[in-house]
Amino acid sequence: MTAVTDQDHGQDQDQDRNRTEGPHGRMPLDGPRSIPGPAGRWDDGLIARRAVAAPEEPGPETAPDDDVRRRVEAYVPSDTPLRPRLDALRELVGLSRARLDRTTLAEAGRVLDEAATRQRLSSRHTVVAIAGASGSGKSTLFNALAGAQISDAGLRRPTTAAPLACSWTDGAAGLLDRLAIPGRLRRRPQQAGTEADEALQGLVLVDLPDHDSAATGHREQVDRVLALVDAVIWVVDPEKYADAALHERYLRPLAGHAEVTFVVLNQVDRLPGDAADQVLDDLRRLLDDDGMALGEHGEPGATVLSLSALTGEGVGELRELLGRFVQERTAAARRLSADVDVAAAKLRHVYVAEGRPGLGEQAREEFAERLGEAVGAAAAGQAAEREWRRNAGRACGTPWLRLWRWYESTRRPGSLDRAAALPAPPEEQLTARQCVEQAVRTVADAAADGLPGPWAQAVREAAVHGADGLPEALDELAERAAGGGRVGAAAGDTGAEPVAAADGADGGAPMATGVAGGPAAAQGGRTGGKPPRPAWWPAAVLAQASMTLLQIFGGLWLLGQIVGVLEPGLLTPALVMLTGVIGGPLVEWSCAAAARGPARRYGQEAERRLREAAAACGRARVLDPVAAELVRYREVRERYVAVTEFSTTVR
Repeated sequence: MTAVTDQDHGQDQDQDRNRTEGPHGRMPLDGPRSIPGPAGRWDDGLIARRAVAAPEEPGPETAPDDDVRRRVEAYVPSDTPLRPRLDALRELVGLSRARLDRTTLAEAGRVLDEAATRQRLSSRHTVVAIAGASGSGKSTLFNALAGAQISDAGLRRPTTAAPLACSWTDGAAGLLDRLAIPGRLRRRPQQAGTEADEALQGLVLVDLPDHDSAATGHREQVDRVLALVDAVIWVVDPEKYADAALHERYLRPLAGHAEVTFVVLNQVDRLPGDAADQVLDDLRRLLDDDGMALGEHGEPGATVLSLSALTGEGVGELRELLGRFVQERTAAARRLSADVDVAAAKLRHVYVAEGRPGLGEQAREEFAERLGEAVGAAAAGQAAEREWRRNAGRACGTPWLRLWRWYESTRRPGSLDRAAALPAPPEEQLTARQCVEQAVRTVADAAADGLPGPWAQAVREAAVHGADGLPEALDELAERAAGGGRVGAAAGDTGAEPVAAADGADGGAPMATGVAGGPAAAQGGRTGGKPPRPAWWPAAVLAQASMTLLQIFGGLWLLGQIVGVLEPGLLTPALVMLTGVIGGPLVEWSCAAAARGPARRYGQEAERRLREAAAACGRARVLDPVAAELVRYREVRERYVAVTEFSTTVR
C-alpha cells in the first residue's frame, strides 16, 4: 500500500468535502466551501496548505473568521461534576504544598494543567487515538474508518513512525497542536455523505506508532499522546491479544479509563469457525482480570468487539459506536474525570487516615497531668498547706516554743535561708526536663496516631517546635505565680524534696519546683506575705495572748511573794500560772487541729491553680499548634473527599 501525499490528499478533500462550518452551523454542499480570511486565503488548521479563494462580502449569515475561530475553539462550560472536582483538587494541592513534596503532588498538578489546557480548546471535537502492537492492523483500521488510504500499511515493521491525524471537521487545530502533530501529518477523510459519516462530524482520529516498537522514540510518542487524547481504540490481533506488555503497561494502569476505551479484536477473518468468539471471550476475561469494567448490558465501561479491517467485517458497527460516542461530546470530560480518579487514588495514602485521629480529652488531661508533675504542683500544694499550718502555729503558738524554734534554726548549719540559695541537684533538673519531653512526645504520638505519614510528621514537628521553650516558660510561670515577693522553701519538713512557699496574703498560687533551673523557690528568698486567715484566728491569738499573760502574771505574783513584796499565798498565783502554762499548749493544739481543714483546702487550691497555669502554658505552646495541624488535615481531607466523590474511613 502507498501513502497519499499532502497535495493529492488536498485535492481529494476539495472533491469530497460536502460540508463546512459557519457561525450558524454546518453549510450544505452548495454553500460556501471556505471561510475567507483577511487576504482572501484560508487555513483549515488541519492540512499544511493554503488555497486561494475568491473574496466574498460578508452577508447577514456570515461572520468574520476570527469570530468563527473563537466559537470553534472555546470550551463550552459544563454543569457536570467535573468542574467542582477540579476546583476541589486545585484547592487540595494548594493546601498541601506546605506539607507534601513536589513529587507526591506532581501527578495532580499535571492533571490540573492538562484539564485547564483541554478546557480552553474545542469541546465540539473528540480526539480518539488508535493504538496497538506491530502487525495488529491498526493502520488498516485507521484507513477503513477514514475511507481513504491515509496511513501506510504494509509488511515492513515498524510501518507507522509518527502520529498521523485525520479530522472530520474544521477547528481542531489547537487540539492537534497540543498533540504536537505537524501540519504535514494532518489529513481529512473521504466522506460519502452517509448517516455514519454525519455522526462522525467532530471526530479527530490519530494513528499511533506501535507501542511495542523496537524504536524507543516510537514508544515515547505513544505514551505522550495517550496521556492527551480523549479516548483510545486498542487494536489487538489473535496472536498478541494476551501480550503481557499490553496488559501490564497500558490496560491495567488505564483500567479507570474504561468508559473512554475501545478494545477491538482485529483480523477475525483469519480465525475459522467459532474461534473468533472464543478468542473474544478470552479477551474479555483478561480485561476483567486487569480491572477494566466492560460496558455490557448497558453498563458503563470499555467497549469490546471483533472485526476485520481488511475485509470490512464489523467496521460499520465500530463506525456507528464511534458516531454515538462522538455526538455525546462527553469524552473529554470523562477522560479528565478518570485522570482525576487516578491522581486521587495515588494520593489516597497521604490523605486517608486509619481510624479516627485527633486529640482526645484523655490525651489532653494526661498531658496537663504530666506538666503538673514537671512543674511540681503536688509539692507546691503540700508546701502551701504546710506554710498555712506553720503560720497558724506562729500566730497561735506559745511564744516560748516559737523562740526555741528560732534559736534552733539559727544554730542549724543548713538553715532554710541558706538552703534556698542552693541550686537544684543536676539529676532533679534532668528529671524535670525529661518529664516535659516525655509529656510532649506522648501527646504528639496520641494526636498523630492513625494519620497519614506527612501529616503525622507535621503534627510531631509542631509539638516539638512548641516545646522548645516550654521548660523555661514553666519556670517563668512559677515566678509569676509567686507574686513577685521573696520566696522561701520548706525543705526542712520534707527532707530532700524541693518544695515551694505559698503566695502572699492575696491567696495566689505558690511557687513551684522549677523545670529548667531546679526549684523555683531557690531563685528568691522568703515570701513576705502570709496565707489568708480564718475568722476564728483573732480569737485564737487573743486566747493565746491571754494564756501568756496569765503565765507572766502568775510568775510575777509568785516572784513578789518570794522576795517579800506581796503577802504569802502560793496557791492562787500557782493556779494562775498553771492555767497559763497548760492553756497555752492547749490553745496551740486546738488551733492546729482546727487549721488542718483550711490548710488542706488552701494547699489543694494552690495545687489546682498551678496545674491549670501549667496546663494553659502547655496548651498555648503545644496543644494549640497540634490542633491547628489537625484542623489543616481535616480541611485537606474534606477537599480530598470532594475530589474522590466517596466517603473515606475518616470522619
